[in-house]
Amino acid sequence: MSTRNKPAREPEAVDAVDAVIGQWAAERPEVDVSPMKIVGRISRLSRHFERALKTHFAGYDLERWEFDVLATLRRSGKPYELSAGALLKMALVTSGAMTNRIDRLEARGLVERRSDPGDRRTVLIRLTSEGRKTVDTILGGHMANEERMLAALGPAERAELEAMLRKLLVAFGDVP
Repeated sequence: MSTRNKPAREPEAVDAVDAVIGQWAAERPEVDVSPMKIVGRISRLSRHFERALKTHFAGYDLERWEFDVLATLRRSGKPYELSAGALLKMALVTSGAMTNRIDRLEARGLVERRSDPGDRRTVLIRLTSEGRKTVDTILGGHMANEERMLAALGPAERAELEAMLRKLLVAFGDVP
């Protein structure tokens, strides 16, 4: 097949990680910095995503972590409550950080604590009606915001990226 029949391929865009890789290639050509092509991009994307999410949730006078706790309780189904330990496992934070988060959400009237009737040592965190209303109000706009963040990718690219990221998360043991 002649090259005339092949569609012209657009050059790939250059990003900030390409510049970093180029600098390392010039300064330390003997070091394989290829992992940075992925880890560096994921790290930078994480910061971009965090900034966009923070801006969105600020419009509702919430921090991202507050929404995460409320959404975790909401998606758990009726009665919209989980043990503090279960919330802790899902959030990947320290127990002190989770206690602080629950304290702040409780002070705002979005969650309430109660003793587990089956085990008085266990504290259950329950979404209040105000907390449920808050999550339900925000969820649609939150999904639209995330859709905007992924707009550069088509459906097949999203599915491929999703599968690869899942594989990495499972390798780190980030499973239910």
